[in-house]
Amino acid sequence: MSETSWQKSSYCGTGEACVHVATAGPDEAVNVSGSPASGDPYLTVSRPAWSAFLQTIKTG
Repeated sequence: MSETSWQKSSYCGTGEACVHVATAGPDEAVNVSGSPASGDPYLTVSRPAWSAFLQTIKTG
């Protein structure tokens, strides 16, 4: 990724553990982290895998 711009989950409340997601472009992989801090570990998944995960969550 050329530039990491983390976005916090819209379901995150104050003081709760949150999911942060970052992508560099429309065809890039998706990075998922519990913290947007530089140097913290994160999971990288393909865009299709991330879309399938979100669809599964939405449909239950």
